[in-house]
Amino acid sequence: MVIQTSKKRFKHVRASDLRGMGQLATQATMNVTRIAEGVHQSVWNTLGMPGGKKPGRTRGITGLVYNSIYGVTQLLGSGVDKVLEKQQPWFDTLDKDKTETNERTAVLSALNGIMGDQLVESNNQLAIPMTFYHQQQALSWNDKKQALVIPQAKNKVLLMIHGLCMNDRQWCGEYEGTEVNHGEQLSSTLGYTPVYLRYNTGLHVSLNGRELSELLEQLVDSWPVEIEELTVVAHSMGGLVTRSAVHYGFQQSKHWPNVIKNIVFLGTPHHGAPLERAGNKLGAILSAIPYTAPFNRLSNLRSSGITDLRYGYIIDEDWQGQERFGNHADERLRVSLPPQVACFTVAATTASQRSLLADRLIGDGLVPLHSALGIHKVEDHHLSFAETSQKIFYGMNHMQLLSDPAVSQQLEEWLSY
Repeated sequence: MVIQTSKKRFKHVRASDLRGMGQLATQATMNVTRIAEGVHQSVWNTLGMPGGKKPGRTRGITGLVYNSIYGVTQLLGSGVDKVLEKQQPWFDTLDKDKTETNERTAVLSALNGIMGDQLVESNNQLAIPMTFYHQQQALSWNDKKQALVIPQAKNKVLLMIHGLCMNDRQWCGEYEGTEVNHGEQLSSTLGYTPVYLRYNTGLHVSLNGRELSELLEQLVDSWPVEIEELTVVAHSMGGLVTRSAVHYGFQQSKHWPNVIKNIVFLGTPHHGAPLERAGNKLGAILSAIPYTAPFNRLSNLRSSGITDLRYGYIIDEDWQGQERFGNHADERLRVSLPPQVACFTVAATTASQRSLLADRLIGDGLVPLHSALGIHKVEDHHLSFAETSQKIFYGMNHMQLLSDPAVSQQLEEWLSY
């Protein structure tokens, strides 16, 4: 039984993952040591001990001990990484016939959502590259703009974009024992060819938006037939990435925005999410107290993608030049909904009816109702969705938006025109 269980778990791990895991282990050891040193230094500062004048770093024998730990950790980590790097071709051979499991994809997606920017900065191979998928197969093309091979490709494309810490496979869910997939349902009834995006949700939304715009340009150029209509259905953060991509697509005079017809936002935090704002305030509180200040490193591990959700940043100017973990006000620049695109928004609330509490605090458990509906007291930030282009579902949470048949029915109703 133990052997069978071990084999079952091992099938979700690839040999090539070992190098990425080794890099993470080195980073974790360094971070834990820094926290311990920070607490040690705070105690020395409080007690007025000698050598306790330099914030965050210890000195003397204690400093020598910590420096030794850092040095040994970096040396071992670098050594192991170089050994594993040489074995990479062999690892790739071992992984060649391994099928990608939903469990592995889910774990990597969560990891990328939490610290995907750090994975990219450290060149960790566990970082997820932005990729289009059709029938769970990655779409790729070469520099010669060779046409994609997609049997029975239609001139109507439906692009499905997931949210934070998620992936393309999680569009498929269950409702009362029945499998629900909005993409497959809409494609079946309205004649779309569905394409699913997978991306690193830990990167800044604007960086993902820029890259998506570039990939969509290639997709439109390489599609087997001329695309007459592109419709996007985006969940949560995916909606912000979509708005960012459209913004940069028009700004850079790309061709792909000329074929986009509809965008449907599902629980998108257009004006941010309370959880990230709470995390930011927690970080400020931890930093203000000497003994807890070192633990703020844990709070600051959260990714750029997560901190963008504080106010709903979608362009570079929203975050550039700011201290990412600073406690600053909402100073976003205005980015309106594209007037030439039909935009719809779906919001959910776990409450049974609307109220001040339900709208501002409860929402769908992650996104307040006003944020999902684009409502804002500042005119520059207010998104003008038409009344007929808004839908609120009661007694529903953020994740249920992915698998409720009522949502599929509403999407079909909007997109059938």
